[in-house]
Amino acid sequence: AGGADEARIRAAIRQGVLAHRLLPVLIGSAYRNKGVQPLLDAVVEYLPDPLAIAHEALDLTREGATVPVVPDPDRPLVALAFKLEDGPYGQLTYLRMYQGRIARGGTIVNARTGRRSKVGRLVRMHADEMEEIEETTAGDIVALFGIDCASGDTFTDGTIAVSMSPIHVPAPVVRLTIRAGDNRSKESIAKALARFTREDPTFQAAVDEETGEMIVAGMGELHLDVYLERMRREYGALVAAGAPQVAYREALTQRAAFDYTHRKQTGGSGQYGRVSGWLEPAAGETFEFENRVTGGRIPTEFIPSLEKGFRSMLDRGELIGSPIIGLRVVVEDGKAHSVDSSDMAFQAAARGAFREAYPRARPQVLEPVMKVAVECPTEYQGEVLGGLIQRRGIIIGVVEDQSFARVEAEVPLAEMFAYATVLRSSTQGKGEFTMEFARYSPAPPAVVEARIKAYREQRAAGR
Repeated sequence: AGGADEARIRAAIRQGVLAHRLLPVLIGSAYRNKGVQPLLDAVVEYLPDPLAIAHEALDLTREGATVPVVPDPDRPLVALAFKLEDGPYGQLTYLRMYQGRIARGGTIVNARTGRRSKVGRLVRMHADEMEEIEETTAGDIVALFGIDCASGDTFTDGTIAVSMSPIHVPAPVVRLTIRAGDNRSKESIAKALARFTREDPTFQAAVDEETGEMIVAGMGELHLDVYLERMRREYGALVAAGAPQVAYREALTQRAAFDYTHRKQTGGSGQYGRVSGWLEPAAGETFEFENRVTGGRIPTEFIPSLEKGFRSMLDRGELIGSPIIGLRVVVEDGKAHSVDSSDMAFQAAARGAFREAYPRARPQVLEPVMKVAVECPTEYQGEVLGGLIQRRGIIIGVVEDQSFARVEAEVPLAEMFAYATVLRSSTQGKGEFTMEFARYSPAPPAVVEARIKAYREQRAAGR
């Protein structure tokens, strides 16, 4: 009777989990190998197997269309590279097999790049141990060596053109400038950044075109600290970092019209392009381009040139040099010249029109606002609330559960640097917090003035 009751309870838990109404919680420590086996058993008992979930892939031959993906080994291959790892034998690519099969010595095709790769070593992972296998089928999780790809790429057998839905990658909210301590470290840092950006799509690295500095960006202070420490430990690089910088954004607050003519004569054929229309705010963080030109005033082949020109202005706004979000461009008229108009001329016309209209659209500075959840003993609740309010936080809710309290708030990221140290001090090490990006919100006037002043000084110094 006891066994039957236990089976019914397990079956009920599984149904609740599959319906997203129950969330099993298990306690353990992987570091000390405590509670690992119950966790693995719970995965088998309660989580859905490949047959229990319906998946769809995007049909790359028909925009917006989807096709069902079923765990059938006899159908065309569909597999997702969900994790990359740089090991002693090269890049290890972890694959989730959704459909079809892969055999050792076979060929797979990257749906994003179209590149064909031959399957060399095919392994099944058991923690840090590898088991060589000859073939894998739908439903398996395996790893391949020697495949050049990015995290989130879809692989097929080349007979179908589909891609699994891309993973949502939030935009980075914290930036750091880094520099190498010596010449040898420059090479090590370059290798580390190439690896880290492949493995983690939320970690980005680039060179600032104006200053020539190397900039890394990520989801938080700790996120970047971990990668800096890995550069030092795994690559032996001497790396120094500047102060964290918040990833501000610029956005329009009102509509502004433009009517701009680009005209340049340099002896031979010149450049000519006229464009008129308006800029206006768009919903969210999107860029929208609408063509309302009629009567062939601007030839059809130059419309993409205009869109490309306007897009090129989004990376660096005129206010504080930050990227521009939430922009809609409508082009309604213009003029072309039978000889002097070209792709480059209309790109230049778009850039000139943007510079002309942008100041009149009253751009504003937006700052990232984070959703912060702090857990602490109830006796420290007052200090936590006061600390978050001092950091321009808006308290969303407070939940008390016996001797512990959970405080949820929205706080500007600029105010959250070094908060971990402050929280430990104010709660005697008993408080902890989590933080995730919530939204962009208009920055207060004092912050805007400081950013504008710093940007103007940077430009005046020629940095």
